Amino acid sequence: MARRSFIRGTGGYLPEKVLTNDDISAMVDTSDEWIQERTGIKRRHIAAEGELTSDIATAAARSALEAAGIPVSDVDLIVLATTTPDQTFPATATAVQAKLGMTGGAAFDVQAVCSGFLFALATADSMLRQGLFNTALVIGAETFTRILDWSDRGTCVLFGDGGGAAVLQAEEWTGDDLAGVITHHIRTDGTKSDLLYVDGGVSSTGTIGHVRMEGNRVFRHAVTNISSAIQAIYDETGLSGDDIDWFVPHQANKRILDGVAKKMNIAEEKVIVTVQEHANTSAASIPLALNHAVRSGRAKPGDLILSEAMGGGFSWGASLFRL
Repeated sequence: MARRSFIRGTGGYLPEKVLTNDDISAMVDTSDEWIQERTGIKRRHIAAEGELTSDIATAAARSALEAAGIPVSDVDLIVLATTTPDQTFPATATAVQAKLGMTGGAAFDVQAVCSGFLFALATADSMLRQGLFNTALVIGAETFTRILDWSDRGTCVLFGDGGGAAVLQAEEWTGDDLAGVITHHIRTDGTKSDLLYVDGGVSSTGTIGHVRMEGNRVFRHAVTNISSAIQAIYDETGLSGDDIDWFVPHQANKRILDGVAKKMNIAEEKVIVTVQEHANTSAASIPLALNHAVRSGRAKPGDLILSEAMGGGFSWGASLFRL
């Protein structure tokens, strides 16, 4: 008998303010047609003045707990993926812990940019399997628009704010190996950090900085690295794209989603796409897309889900789990 993690519920939150492509075209030299053709994005949500990453994360967490039917008193671990923390320290997860009224357990942040949720999921899953904790909130939340250069049309059109969460719970398991959270493949290549980064930081410039990206090179590496992570999961489990019920990728760019799905032989109708509604929300995009798939009734209990992501660092990965 071994411990295994199961996803009990999902949740999401998007700020009220919406910024359309037409709104952005009034700010920089771009157009709705140009943005949609290259990214698939139609709109993005923007955090309100004074609305913090921890506020967004807390709203998503409450939504997930409600869906799971689990009280916050049962939660003993929070792993929050974010690149846009409330403060340099303490971890934004501690603010979420306080806002939820959770006084025990542990809470900490994970920073792997757009891959953050998968890194957080793998971290929480391993800690639950080891018996260190029993019930975890895994959250991805961002106020990413606060690190954008709104004069750079190559980046400012791509990102939005939001949060998503999943409740994981461990139990002793003697059943099918392809149940609950099954496996992960996460990797990083720091030699390519200059392709996607923020040009500021505490120990370098003493400033927050702005997102900088070499879009064409990021696109090429994204498809290659993500595909390799998915292939590693196929090789480990003996599965293929035909066995997957739903593909829930990081919502960065519709062309990347299409390219990876095609390369990995995943049918178009299995791909969950939400990038048009909220753009790239970095660590929040996978849990937001997963929550959409569940709340819309597409993904159902027992379905096999494959997720992938790639972000700055270069960090990338894939996870396989059954609802």
